[in-house]
Amino acid sequence: MHHNIIISRATMQDAELLYSLSVTTFRDTFGAQNRKEDMDKYLAQVMSLENLSAELADEANYFFIARHNTLPAGYAKVRANSEPDIIAVHPLELERIYVLNQFQGIKAGAALMEHCIDFAKSHGHDVLWLGVWELNHKAIRFYKKWGFGFCGSHPFLLGDDLQTDVLMRKVL
Repeated sequence: MHHNIIISRATMQDAELLYSLSVTTFRDTFGAQNRKEDMDKYLAQVMSLENLSAELADEANYFFIARHNTLPAGYAKVRANSEPDIIAVHPLELERIYVLNQFQGIKAGAALMEHCIDFAKSHGHDVLWLGVWELNHKAIRFYKKWGFGFCGSHPFLLGDDLQTDVLMRKVL
């Protein structure tokens, strides 16, 4: 159990909170290395309140919110779908895992990752996989520490900028 960190599944009532967490953490993580136009376009297309609400309503998606002393600290999203490159019987994608800057260093990311791994195992998934921007070295180090290994790559469109995500997987 991580100190004062509680993780719960997000519901429709959390749509505004998830929207705010999504936009803030995405800008903090990628803003410095990308054009503002591409960031704005991606956020408007993918992380709009409308889109997040639709994702929350879709039962294939699970969003988890980490709270530290009741304050939202970060979130994760998993979904049971697969890339053609992922070899597994019942893979689960860790599509997003983000922690607000002010909560980094209190193990909120570790708590979320542990929660996602436990969720995957308890729901019969044999592989947890993810795509991560090849230039996001901090995230790649974090995933390696958790036992994820490289297994391919795929294109990722950020606004009008075609980037490469490396794929990583952890056998459960």
